[in-house]
Amino acid sequence: MNFDQAFDTLLRHEGGYSDHSADPGGKTRFGVTEAVAREIGYRGDMRELPIDLAKRIYRERYWQAVRADELPAGIRYVVFDAAVNSGPGQAVRWLQRAAGAKEDGVLGPATLTAVNQADGATLTRRYLSHRLRFMTSLANWSSFSRGWARRIADLMES
Repeated sequence: MNFDQAFDTLLRHEGGYSDHSADPGGKTRFGVTEAVAREIGYRGDMRELPIDLAKRIYRERYWQAVRADELPAGIRYVVFDAAVNSGPGQAVRWLQRAAGAKEDGVLGPATLTAVNQADGATLTRRYLSHRLRFMTSLANWSSFSRGWARRIADLMES
């Protein structure tokens, strides 16, 4: 899966405008939080955030941050999706834990070696179990559990 395919897949879960009171991200469009949009200079109404800007943000802040192009195909989207939900550092720590690498949140040569040597199905299963366990511990799990659980189930099936 390349970035364009990943972005299209992501929008199935992150589409549209939202301002849910239980979401610490506040106002979002295409899953981009207002805080992130403001950091990169967007000053408009979040309901009107252009999709091309959202795509640029996802490429630069999440896809490239987790070095997705360098990951094995079977785990690439899983890590990208987690980076979007929980941040690139957390996404990389789950990857390191799943691969048995040193957990420091930095995707370097040692992590890439461990990931490439791991059995793909086992790596993905471990990764998603770490992610799900983390998500169930969040204070807003009760508000978002169905959507998050479906999202992880979709990743397990892909």
